[in-house]
Amino acid sequence: MKKKFAFILVLCMIFAMAACGETTAPAPTAAPSAEASAESETAKADEEPIELIVFAAASMTETMNQIAELYKAVAPNVTIIYNFDSSGTLKTQIQEGADCDIFISAAPKQMNQLDSSCDEEKNPDRLDFVLQGTRINLLENKVALAVPEGNPKNIQSYDDLAAGLKDGSVMLAMGNSDVPVGQYTQKILAYYELNEEELANAGVITYGSNVKEVTTQVSEGTVDCGIIYGTDAFSAGLAVVDTATKDMCGQVIYPAAVMNTTKHEDAARAFLEYLTGGEASAVFEAVGFAPIK
Repeated sequence: MKKKFAFILVLCMIFAMAACGETTAPAPTAAPSAEASAESETAKADEEPIELIVFAAASMTETMNQIAELYKAVAPNVTIIYNFDSSGTLKTQIQEGADCDIFISAAPKQMNQLDSSCDEEKNPDRLDFVLQGTRINLLENKVALAVPEGNPKNIQSYDDLAAGLKDGSVMLAMGNSDVPVGQYTQKILAYYELNEEELANAGVITYGSNVKEVTTQVSEGTVDCGIIYGTDAFSAGLAVVDTATKDMCGQVIYPAAVMNTTKHEDAARAFLEYLTGGEASAVFEAVGFAPIK
């Protein structure tokens, strides 16, 4: 009987020890939700380095370079790469397939030629490069009559310029006909009923392929005056003796848009929005650009 009791006692001890050795399996970890995963991936994407290519009119060189420095604090992962030239040249480069995320033109004409929402008169080649819904009128500039240091010919107004061109006593620098500043100048000449071809043949007009080339001619004093943008005159430290009215050449509008060929749409939209904000606007207005009214 004692042996039987001992055997039962041993069995009980074995079962007790087995029970003590068991552990409770941990609860399975819940898989992250789709929204959490998406947010995580977005955060990673935001940190990835991005090169944003911006084609901008040459007249924006100084301001846009300054804005690129400021933008580093806003989006440190974004590097702004600029291509500055005449709006006509930039438009052609985009049309021919150059990489471009944002285009800022010195006149609506070049933007219209890339915008499929424009009619055939404005976009005769039916080009489609503008990302619809992103185009804005960013800034306004002024068409200025600038003179070299000392103003040797004592030119004080567009009226003086017109008189000097008529009698051959003034040498004018202007942009080529395929760049906005040249097109605005052509309107001013037409306003004064001056024949550009005759003046060019008479040797009283010289040309520049963009506004910076015209500005350089005035700065170096190789001409008596030049028709440039007020912002370029400011940046070059040139004296402005007159600015053109809307009746003379129309309003000088700078449109901007994201291109539909961009590989970085979100970053491009964000930078374009930044250009309309207070920090960028302060930079633009400091040199003479104005918000659209």
